[in-house]
Amino acid sequence: MEKLLQVQEVEKYYGNKSNLTKALNYISFEVSKGEFVAIMGASGSGKTTLLNCIATIDKVTSGHILLGNEDITKLKKNELNRFRREELGFIFQDFNLLDTLTGYENIALALSISNVPVKKIEKRVLEVAKKLNIESILNKYPYQMSGGEKQRIASARAIITNPKLVLADEPTGALDSKSSRMLLESFNELNNMLHTTILMVTHDAFSASYANRVIFIKDGKIFNELIKADKTRKEFFDEIIDVVTILGGDLNDAL
Repeated sequence: MEKLLQVQEVEKYYGNKSNLTKALNYISFEVSKGEFVAIMGASGSGKTTLLNCIATIDKVTSGHILLGNEDITKLKKNELNRFRREELGFIFQDFNLLDTLTGYENIALALSISNVPVKKIEKRVLEVAKKLNIESILNKYPYQMSGGEKQRIASARAIITNPKLVLADEPTGALDSKSSRMLLESFNELNNMLHTTILMVTHDAFSASYANRVIFIKDGKIFNELIKADKTRKEFFDEIIDVVTILGGDLNDAL
């Protein structure tokens, strides 16, 4: 399969010489085009720092991160803005929708900023809304939506620009169990039908079981890795729980 994301011996330090914290410790892995990968780890394991480095929100201390053939650790300010706008999609735990815009307008905003013609915007928004089954809420404002509806609007916004990679940071963290399941099933549809490449950070084994592969991080290093292959989601969930159990003291944080 074609390599899309390559994380190569990445280190990340915080603090100064007298008080250094090593958040990432020579971490390396790859994500192929069309994969749905979950990253799990206890609080403080480095999983969010890793996501922030891939998102170019944070700079690596050493090492390289490549998306396609582009080394994003070398991008300058204007290039970073272009990269985030055109190559990445973001799905956040707290939705980050604009309260004064309807669902349609929130989704369309990224295309409007890029000066896409209105007719093309309308066509693309309606296509994405149909795939995520949110046509009926496009004219609602965020305060009129449930948590699950907000998150599906946010998911539509993340993929409307056809990004190379969608980054999801604890996307089910603010949702109830029913809304979480609906969102994760929509992720599977995006991945299977549109071949969207998704990298999701989560502390939740249930959420991780929807991915094709799970990478476990401990103390800034890869601790283990599981591949779903032909397993059922229940079988994969049980495997994930087994690894979390091996992590011992981190169990309560990782579930």
